[in-house]
Amino acid sequence: MSAESSTVTVRLVRSFEHRNFRPLVYHGVPLDQTVKEFMAFVCRDVSSRSGLPPPFKNYKYDTMKIIHQAHKSKTGELVVSLEDDDKLILQEDSTLKAAGVANETELAFFCEEDYRNYRANPVSAW
Repeated sequence: MSAESSTVTVRLVRSFEHRNFRPLVYHGVPLDQTVKEFMAFVCRDVSSRSGLPPPFKNYKYDTMKIIHQAHKSKTGELVVSLEDDDKLILQEDSTLKAAGVANETELAFFCEEDYRNYRANPVSAW
């Protein structure tokens, strides 16, 4: 595996309150593509992927945030950490590599509006 091609896990977050998410693993992800290109790729894949329930396929994903990187400590948060948004939310015009994505990075993919609402009132519904 080349240094520029990595395995990345994308956690599709459908609901923060209900802890409703699905992890998808992508192999051979080129880290020199922009975050916007990778988000478009994942959206296309999710909409056509068999085995994913329709609520995940039809959801409005528009934001990616680093959850975990290999060999670093994990957060205790079950869905996504609410801290360090300025460092961990990926900017669309950045490359994945410049944004801090490396081999075995885990990303959350969610709707920014839902995340902001959950941040304002981080209560689980169960």
